[in-house]
Amino acid sequence: MTDRLPGFFEGTEMPTAGWWEALWPDPAKVLQAVGLAPGMDVIDLCSGDGWFTLQIAKIAGHVTAIALDSKLLDVTKFRLSEAGISNCDYVAGDAYEIAKLVPRRVDFVLLANAFHGVPDRRRLARAVREVLKPSGRFAIVNWHQHPREETTILGEPRGPRTELRMSPDQTIAAVEPAGLKLLEIVEVLPYHYGAVFERSSG
Repeated sequence: MTDRLPGFFEGTEMPTAGWWEALWPDPAKVLQAVGLAPGMDVIDLCSGDGWFTLQIAKIAGHVTAIALDSKLLDVTKFRLSEAGISNCDYVAGDAYEIAKLVPRRVDFVLLANAFHGVPDRRRLARAVREVLKPSGRFAIVNWHQHPREETTILGEPRGPRTELRMSPDQTIAAVEPAGLKLLEIVEVLPYHYGAVFERSSG
């Protein structure tokens, strides 16, 4: 894309309308699978147009949506306001600066469909660790390493280029050195997995 904002992670542009709904018609089920629990203070990192933010806000005590593109945050605001939800803050900023953007510790950080495009994954993981409470959790939802032509939605190949996709082992290797310990890998059908990490003590 020639009009993407500087700082966007590679291969993380928003999809055309309709296929999030086709891929994950029940986003709350995805969130439950990666361990989101009622009452948590949550950051939806790289929140896009708010497809997950809305469902997080219905479950969590509070959610902060962080996106680089303020226009996407406007879409998220509209989505949540239409649902009568007010327990969300909207922050435009760089994901690497998460600890500055949210100056308090939180229980849970979600990063869906973006980690594959992060240039410095360990830096991002360290930044997330800084914003988590002790035993706070970081959930990464990634595309499996299937060839892109095999991950079809609404009849067309979708998701990042095949060479950008990461195995669970690659995700673990990028995150654990930052002081986050793997808790579990969960399947997120049809084409994703969730890697859930916990903030180590210290």
